Amino acid sequence: MPIDHSAIGRVLDPVTTTLERGRLAFFAQAIGETDPLYSDLATARAAGHPDLPVPPTFIFGALLDAPDPFAWIAALGVDMRFVLHGTQKFSYHSVLHAGDTVTLQPTITDVYDKRGGALEFVVTTTTVTTAAGELAATLDQTLVVRHPEVAA
Repeated sequence: MPIDHSAIGRVLDPVTTTLERGRLAFFAQAIGETDPLYSDLATARAAGHPDLPVPPTFIFGALLDAPDPFAWIAALGVDMRFVLHGTQKFSYHSVLHAGDTVTLQPTITDVYDKRGGALEFVVTTTTVTTAAGELAATLDQTLVVRHPEVAA
């Protein structure tokens, strides 16, 4: 079933979370980051940071803190068995640190198809703001929805 293009512009539920030091250090370890700046508080402070800085791709995972992070996809009528992650882009406007509270506000910014509707693309843009209301980052993501019933 094609995704209704009226979804473009739909503002999704925001996620507010406090960035935890232990979670940041664990993430750095999990991705193989060897720079102690991301896992050792003394190193981070010696480099002029108030706490551990957030590793570059960590903030995307904060969207998964929502009670049901994939509910919006299901609400579009999409079968999760046919969803692929297409692209991810991060634009940072400031450095985030452990202890910062941020709000992530996703919006569906585009829906389009290719191959005669066999593939549909859902683009979301998420703004990340600090507790003070300052824009810290913008995240762009494209999900690919495969429709195996459509002959390309």
